[in-house]
Amino acid sequence: MRLKPFRLPETPFHRMRLAATLLLLGMALLFVSTLRFEDAHPALPWVKAFAEAALVGGLADWFAVTALFRHPLGLPIPHTAIIPANKDRIGDSLASFLKDNFLTPSVLARRLHGVDIAGAAAAWLAAPGSPPLTGQPATGPQGLGPLIAKLIRLLDTPHIGELVKAGTADRLRAMALSPLVADAVDTTLDRRRHVPVLDAGLDWALAMLDDQQSTIREMVKDRTNWLLRAVNIDTRVSDQLIEGIRSLLTQIAADPEHPLRARLEVSLRGWADSLRNDPEARLPVEAFKRDLIDNPALGQWIGSLWDSARAGLVKRLDAPASAPDSRLVQAFAAIGQRIEADPMLRASLNTQLRRLGVGLVNRYGQGIVGLVSATVRGWDATTVTNKLESAVGRDLQFIRINGTLIGGCIGLALHALVLAVR
Repeated sequence: MRLKPFRLPETPFHRMRLAATLLLLGMALLFVSTLRFEDAHPALPWVKAFAEAALVGGLADWFAVTALFRHPLGLPIPHTAIIPANKDRIGDSLASFLKDNFLTPSVLARRLHGVDIAGAAAAWLAAPGSPPLTGQPATGPQGLGPLIAKLIRLLDTPHIGELVKAGTADRLRAMALSPLVADAVDTTLDRRRHVPVLDAGLDWALAMLDDQQSTIREMVKDRTNWLLRAVNIDTRVSDQLIEGIRSLLTQIAADPEHPLRARLEVSLRGWADSLRNDPEARLPVEAFKRDLIDNPALGQWIGSLWDSARAGLVKRLDAPASAPDSRLVQAFAAIGQRIEADPMLRASLNTQLRRLGVGLVNRYGQGIVGLVSATVRGWDATTVTNKLESAVGRDLQFIRINGTLIGGCIGLALHALVLAVR
């Protein structure tokens, strides 16, 4: 039969438990050895006293530590396997502890008072080389980007899309369009952006004039009597009308300072001023806005914008760590810098975050407490034992080691006292 090679335990708890057990076995071997060779040397009684007391202390602490989690040696000794036997009470006590110390609105408000949550979040966002909202963990904490991307994917429902469309339409209805149009007209005129449009319009008018000559001649002919047509007056009138319009359009196109151009600019500025100050002038613009919002095509366009924006944001947030989206990183870094630079904004955000936390605790605190208690009750005794032993078992093994060594020291002290009394 081939023996397997010995391997040290992998977890710190199991390594510490092995050390405490080996120390206890060492004291037992030492004590047994001194029983046979006690008279071989004057120092051996001291060694025996140390080993005997250490063995007693180590066994007592082994029993106490083991009794917390299971029956020592499998014997159903009363008041052992304390944690498995009382797991429901432990779950209720843990839930009560959370409720009394963390999940009560007044307690949470008191604990959050003076805590700069917004400042900490802003510093995290603005930290150079630490893009927290991407998947890059190179110089900072693991990114939240993939997590936020998953949350956004959960919003991928028709209901959310309808909410976005309805909310956008409501905001558009509440927004006054006339002042925006007036500002756009003034900006266009100030920057001379209307000139290319006007030149293109003049070129189009000249082309349409050449293309529609026959139509103009027919219109003039229909409006003259037979006598004028008999002497070709209608033809001359048509020619003069066409040439006059062509001459005017050509002059306006060739002269950037033509008076009609200036009059057009004056008219546009006057219209912009009316849109700002005259309720009657605003009515057609606002009516056009309402008709546009009520058009189903606009709703479809808004819906497509939402779909595209959501897909693009998910793609950027879910980018691999090796290729984070620099624009997204810069955007969130700018947000962090803005919050850091504005104390009033930071104070306002802290107030809102505290109110949000207290509100969530007030609404869901009891549910969280019940969830903790129900979860612990749902665990079997072995699961509870393993979880708690993994959490505190390493420190308990230190207690065994300390008990063994301190017991040995007490044994030396008692042996010295016995010798002194004799």
